Amino acid sequence: MGDDHSAGRPLRADARRSRERVLQVAQDALAGDGLAVPLDEIARRAGFGLGIVHRHFPTEEALVEAVLVARVERFAADARALATAAAPGEAFFGWFARLAGQAGAHRALGGLLEDGDHPAARDLAAALGPLLARAQQAGAVRRDLGPDDVHDLLLGCLAAERRARARGGGGRAVAVVCAGLRPPG
Repeated sequence: MGDDHSAGRPLRADARRSRERVLQVAQDALAGDGLAVPLDEIARRAGFGLGIVHRHFPTEEALVEAVLVARVERFAADARALATAAAPGEAFFGWFARLAGQAGAHRALGGLLEDGDHPAARDLAAALGPLLARAQQAGAVRRDLGPDDVHDLLLGCLAAERRARARGGGGRAVAVVCAGLRPPG
């Protein structure tokens, strides 16, 4: 990615805070305004000069990727935390629906999930395993499915959600897939 965070050097506390602030503002801007938000506008909204933004993210693409990776990392962390939830079925289906909803609404996020070689996508896939296993042990999810199956179904949901949103709909694919993930009977 090329930012100073990924170069292996630990960030000073003020640099870490400015990087986190830029990421948060960029995430909000991208969610509200899409990819058309220029770096100087993100810098302005964050309360920094463009030089601070460029110090952390030399290109707009680097910033967008950092935002997407942070979002996927949050979903992976959520999956790991939810793997010990008291209601594993609810935890699994809630997580699946949130991920499908966010990724379906954001094409670039879906693209990152489709890239099985991206480290964040691999981390998410690894975090899915224990969450799925717990939901299966609780009888909430069919036992004949593995993490790869669930990942493939997630990607199918993303494509279906994008098509449905283009027609003015949405939400149905996730419900249909979740119903299919449940054991028969």
